[in-house]
Amino acid sequence: MDGGWRLEGRVRTDGGEVAYGVFGEGPPVVLVHGTPSRARIWRGVAARLAERHAVYVYDLPGFGESERYEGQDVSIAAQGRVLADLVEEWGLEEPAVAGHDIGGGIVLRAHLLEGAGFRGISLLDAVVLTPWGTPALGHVREHLGAYRTMPSGVFEAYVAARLGETTSRPMGEEAFEAYLSQWRGPEGQAAYLRKDAALVERDTAEVERRLGSLRAPVLVMWGEEDAWLDPSQAGTLAGKMPGAELRFVAGAGHFVMEDAPEEVAGILAGYFAEAPRDVAS
Repeated sequence: MDGGWRLEGRVRTDGGEVAYGVFGEGPPVVLVHGTPSRARIWRGVAARLAERHAVYVYDLPGFGESERYEGQDVSIAAQGRVLADLVEEWGLEEPAVAGHDIGGGIVLRAHLLEGAGFRGISLLDAVVLTPWGTPALGHVREHLGAYRTMPSGVFEAYVAARLGETTSRPMGEEAFEAYLSQWRGPEGQAAYLRKDAALVERDTAEVERRLGSLRAPVLVMWGEEDAWLDPSQAGTLAGKMPGAELRFVAGAGHFVMEDAPEEVAGILAGYFAEAPRDVAS
């Protein structure tokens, strides 16, 4: 599930047309990527989980093969509404769900604010606790005009440098190109800056103060070599949610599924198989 990776399904949402794929059969699992990646980051994990689950993956609106357009709302809040709508559109009753990076915040908003029911939640190197903005993101947001007028080749080099920080070991050329290509050229540059402009901490602050009310079982997973979100956040995040479990992945960076797909898949498979229906009050 690598070179032939493609999302064949299409569904219309309030956030635009979403590209998605479904792999395998069994209890449903939804995998939500973050930034600046795309659903392809789950390919190794999806292949393993698909042995026992129906695995739903999709490109967030504004990313990958999903629709993107000027004026599109690609905030974490809007993405949370899209996820809740997708769960309903797909006819899923309390699927298990995993969210990476901003996908973590999206999953929690869908559950806590949009009413999506999940029988188990996994948060991987997740954007939840404030403050979470990196210095690079802050610089972009402060100088959006300069980045918008930056020559496309220079901007592509900037994005490539950022992607180079996401793994603890060199990323394969095919994977690197898949992540980079979506941000190439004037359209890609505009889409990248649109999503950076939309990343605001108030969208996660609204769920952070509700973490203690979570009743779905939660697993927090973090790459020990994450250069974007300090691994010390993992324990703090887990401590805010009743009964949350915590696992670290040795030798893995922020794109933990890229560095260690087999280990991540094994942890998720075991957790989703054994997770209780809810957490006692």
